[in-house]
Amino acid sequence: MSLPPGAWRHIERGVGPDEERVRLAVDGQRHVLGTEGARDELGRVLRDTLGAGALETLLRSPDVTDVLVNGPREVWVDRGAGLERAAVDLRDHAQVRALAARLASLAGRRLDDASPWVDAVLPSGVRLHAVVGAIAPDGPMISLRVPRAVGLDLGELARRGTVAEPVAAVLREIVGSRVAFLVTGGTGSGKTTLLAALLSLVPTSERIVLVEDACELTPDHPHLARLQARHPNVEGVGGVDLTTLVRQALRMRPDRLVVGEVRGAEVRELLTALNTGHEGGCGTVHANSAHDVVTRLEALGALTGMTPSAVWAQARSGLQAVVHLQRSAGTRRVAEVAVLDPLGEGRPEVLTAVAAGPDGEVRAGPGAERLGRLLPGLREVLAGLPTTQGGSR
Repeated sequence: MSLPPGAWRHIERGVGPDEERVRLAVDGQRHVLGTEGARDELGRVLRDTLGAGALETLLRSPDVTDVLVNGPREVWVDRGAGLERAAVDLRDHAQVRALAARLASLAGRRLDDASPWVDAVLPSGVRLHAVVGAIAPDGPMISLRVPRAVGLDLGELARRGTVAEPVAAVLREIVGSRVAFLVTGGTGSGKTTLLAALLSLVPTSERIVLVEDACELTPDHPHLARLQARHPNVEGVGGVDLTTLVRQALRMRPDRLVVGEVRGAEVRELLTALNTGHEGGCGTVHANSAHDVVTRLEALGALTGMTPSAVWAQARSGLQAVVHLQRSAGTRRVAEVAVLDPLGEGRPEVLTAVAAGPDGEVRAGPGAERLGRLLPGLREVLAGLPTTQGGSR
């Protein structure tokens, strides 16, 4: 589209061509905007055509982690202290559906009655999930997960109360001793944030290969090699799953192999990697408690044809520790560090080594002695903690 006569003199005064087009269009309707008005109008147009529309301001807020749309006037936002309603009006269900479809198209995906859900990553890095049509009888719904532009280090997490200081010392030693571990917890419990902080502690001489469904981990480390899964296109071809990427990562000479979220058949490749000399490997997995991680691994292993006994053998020899996060009353905290008992046969036993209460009190559990053998530098510290009963199954 060429500019009308006279437009270039405005551009020479510092008004961009897009802004000038907006101004000229409005001038034709006998509205007066001026330079600042044209820029404001351009911003609105861009938000409504290339961005998230009325949700854009929320997504740009530095403290927002999630934006959830349950309906035209049911927009919720999480700023780190639980969900709260946002003062956003999307007018009607048609507007919500149009927004969902536009966001899906920005991610190169299709969203309509024939393909009524989408799970994708926007160009900005925001994770999109949306449902429309018959599977959403109350109307279209949108879920947006906002990645952190700058990750939090372990010191900051300790200051915020997410990690008690004795637990922070344990986590530092786990990373430094190249212990293989999983970070567990529910949705929104802070697994990705904690894992990024721990990866920032990896020595700069080591190469980290990250495998993720969506690039969410932001560790402060100079040697990162990222692999991101690719969903099939609208024709259903071209997809690359995490299982394939884990296999490729093993050929990239990783010092630390990291799977951002283990949630499918890639568990087989991760467990294999942990048993083939790749010390210090780690990842995250959804689990209700540290003790449930074996059950979760069994379920994921079944997706790829692994028997429970095969999962047990691989986990016992390759996985050493579990770091579990809990979220309650809008707060996130590391509730326990557990270890897998490497001895015996059959189903591995998970033992709580260190437990942190809501009040910040830290106690040693039945697995503290085993953790002390993994982390000899903290053996005396662990031995000096008050003890708690239970913690095993």
